[in-house]
Amino acid sequence: MKIRILQLIALLMLPFAPAMAQEDKDHAFNVAKNMQVFNEIYNYLDLMYVDTLDADETVGTAINSMLRSLDPYTVYYPESEVKNLRTLITGRYVGIGAVIRYNQKLKRVVIDEPYAGNPAAEVGLKKGDIIISIDDSTMTDKDVSYVSSHLRGDAGTTFVLKIKRPSTGKEMDFKITRRSVEMPSIPFYGINKDGIGYLNLTGFTEGCAKEVRRAFVEMRHQGMRGFVLDLRGNGGGSLSEAVNIVNMFVPKGITLVKTRGKLKRANNDYVTQVEPIDSVMPVVVLVNGESASASEITSGSLQDLDRAVILGTRTYGKGLVQQTIDLSYNGRLKLTAGKYYIPSGRCIQAINYRHARGGYTEHIPDSLTKVFRTAGGREVRDGGGIKPDIVVRPDSLPNIAYYLTVTGLDSTEVLLDYEVDYIAKHPEIAPAADFEISDADYEDFKQRVIESGFTYDPESERALKSLKRIVQFEGYYDDAKTEFENLEKKLKHNIARDLDMNRDVLKQIISSDIVAAYYFQKGAVENSLRHDKQVKAAFDLINNPEKYKSVLDGTYKPADDNGDNGDDGEYDDEEYGEE
Repeated sequence: MKIRILQLIALLMLPFAPAMAQEDKDHAFNVAKNMQVFNEIYNYLDLMYVDTLDADETVGTAINSMLRSLDPYTVYYPESEVKNLRTLITGRYVGIGAVIRYNQKLKRVVIDEPYAGNPAAEVGLKKGDIIISIDDSTMTDKDVSYVSSHLRGDAGTTFVLKIKRPSTGKEMDFKITRRSVEMPSIPFYGINKDGIGYLNLTGFTEGCAKEVRRAFVEMRHQGMRGFVLDLRGNGGGSLSEAVNIVNMFVPKGITLVKTRGKLKRANNDYVTQVEPIDSVMPVVVLVNGESASASEITSGSLQDLDRAVILGTRTYGKGLVQQTIDLSYNGRLKLTAGKYYIPSGRCIQAINYRHARGGYTEHIPDSLTKVFRTAGGREVRDGGGIKPDIVVRPDSLPNIAYYLTVTGLDSTEVLLDYEVDYIAKHPEIAPAADFEISDADYEDFKQRVIESGFTYDPESERALKSLKRIVQFEGYYDDAKTEFENLEKKLKHNIARDLDMNRDVLKQIISSDIVAAYYFQKGAVENSLRHDKQVKAAFDLINNPEKYKSVLDGTYKPADDNGDNGDDGEYDDEEYGEE
C-alpha cells in the first residue's frame, strides 16, 4: 500500500515538475536580462551623458531605490557607512559621548546632552554650548551630520573643541580624547517604597541581557517583590539578547522564537539554555507603539507563556528578521531574510510589503488576523503587533508643548534658552526624584515665551477654519454665522491662557530637561516616573495580586470595573481583543 501511495504521489507531481522547472528558468532569464540592460544603460550614460557621472552616487542611488521597493529594513551600507551599522548593532561608537542638535534660532550646532561618564561630560561640556570649531575646521555654517562626523574618529585621537557658552558669552577651548562610547541601554533602574523594581531598557544591544540580569539580581537582594520592565520606545536590536532576557523568567528547554525564510539552512530555533533566575515573581512589561522587534519578542514571549502581564498600548508590529552579509569593497548588506514566530506560533508582523508596481505597504486589518492561544489557553492574535493584556493610554501631549519641545522648529529655542539660563543660575538642584521647577520659575518661563513672540498653530482653530470652508461651500454658513463667530471668539489664539492651561505638563517637561543636565539620562528617567500614568498602573497591578493573577488565568473582566479599573477614571482599562 505504501509503495502504491508513493507511486500515486509521484504521478501527480509529474505535471508540476516541468512547470516548476520552467518557472525557475524564466526567473533566471529575467534576472540576467535586467542585469544586462542595467549595465548597458549605465555604460551609455558614462560614455555619452553631458556631465561626468559619479559612479558611487549614481549606482548607489539605483541600489537604494531597488531596496526601498522591498521593505524599510533592507539597507545597503557602503564602506563609508559600515560604522553606522556597527553602532546600530552594538550601541557603541568612537567619539565624545554627547547628543548634539541644530539650534534654529542661532543657525548653529549645539551640545544638547552629554552622556554620563564619557569625554564630553568629563571635560565639562554643558547643555546649550555652541560648537564653533573642531581643531582648525570651522563648524559655524555646518549641519548636524557634518559636525557629528568630525566629532567621531579613531579611539585615542585628540582634538581641540572650541565652544561658546551662551550663559556667559565666553569662548572656551576643550582638549578632548575620543574613545569608545557605549550608549546606555539601561538609563535607570531602582526600587520604589513598596518594594517594586523598575528597569528602563532602551535597546537590545550586545551584552544588554547581562546588564538586565545584574540589575534584577541586585534589586532582588534589596528586597524586590515585583518587577516592571519598561520597553516603551525600545525599537529592538539583537534577537539573542531578547531570548536571554526572557530566559531569566522561564524554564530551560522552551522554544521561544522560530525564524523562517526562503533558505532552510538559515532557519533557526531559539531555545532557552539555562534555568531561570526567578519563575514566580510578578512581572509587568510596559509597551507602546514604538516598542518593536526584539521588544515584541520579549513581551510577546512572556505573554504567550503567561509569565508576565503586558500593559500599555499596542506595539509596532515588526515580525521580520534581518541578517547582515559582507559585500565586495568592504560594504555590508542588511536584508530581511525571514519572519519570526513566538511560542504560541504567531507572527506579529503588522504590515505586508508588496513588491509589485514599485512597492507599497498594506496594514493587516484586525479582521484578517488569526487566533492563537497562550500556554494557559488565553486568546491572542497575530498580524498586528502585541496587544497588551491591559490597555493604559498615556496622557496626550498638548499642541503647545509639541511646538515648544520638538527639535527642528524655530519655536523650540525659547525653551532651550530658558533651560540654559536656569542651569547657569543654579549650581545645584534637588535630587532627581524630587526636583520640580517652582511656580515662580514657571511664571518666568511664561513671560519669556510671551515676550519672544512665540506662536503656534492650534488644532482647534485649524479645524474650525476647515469646517467653515466646508459649510460655506455647501451653502449653510449664513444660517450658522452667529455660532461660528462665537466659536471663533472662544478659540481665539491666546498664548498666556494656553501656557496657564497646560502648566502642569510643561513644568514636567522643563523639570525633566533640567534634571538631565545635572543627573544625565538616569536622572531624567527617575524624575519622569513621578508623573507617569502607565508606570503607576503597573505598580498598582503588582500591588493587587488577585487582579494580576486573574489577568494571567484569563478570568479578568475589565467591564466589572465599570471601564476604569476602580481607579476613579485615572486610566483606561480594556479587555484584550477590544479596540
